[in-house]
Amino acid sequence: MSQHGAHITASCIIRDNAVVKNGVRIFEQAGTVSEFLRSLYDRFSGQYPKFHKMDLLSKLGWAATEILLQDGGLEQYAPEQRGIVLANASSSLDTDERYAESAKEIASPALFVYTLPNIVIGEISIRHKCKGENAFFVSETFDIPFMTGYVRQLLETGAAEAVVCGWVEQYHERYEAAFFLVEKAGGQPFDVRTTENLYR
Repeated sequence: MSQHGAHITASCIIRDNAVVKNGVRIFEQAGTVSEFLRSLYDRFSGQYPKFHKMDLLSKLGWAATEILLQDGGLEQYAPEQRGIVLANASSSLDTDERYAESAKEIASPALFVYTLPNIVIGEISIRHKCKGENAFFVSETFDIPFMTGYVRQLLETGAAEAVVCGWVEQYHERYEAAFFLVEKAGGQPFDVRTTENLYR
């Protein structure tokens, strides 16, 4: 497969109470995962009341996408041309455990909604009008060779013109997001070496 035709035009890494966008640390604040995600919402988002109903995994992916796309990136594409490909290690286990605990008394429908990991894709899709190809994979670690190959294939076959992709992991107080906007032109090549360097 050609190395051409897939380029990272924006990146956002969230871990250790900090945000790095396009290689530059732009935000840092201590606190629990819940407090930190709320601070990201307050700092980088306009009013979006549905955020407060999301589980922590969806809040993390949603916030990473907000920051990733804050300078634009999808507007020139039709909704059907906008793809999302994500992965993590814990699936929706954090929410699953909280739902199971709630079911001991009265099961919480608000938690049940988030007992599939791909719901984060749905939240992002609603916010950014993404109606194209989407997939959510579960693996022990961020499999960058797989991710780059999969996304490049979407672009090269015309299944998508732009893809938000990456890693979104949250389990209890452990969290990490590494999101990339990948388009056919501009930016750095979307290959294993470049992606690994940005992910570090």
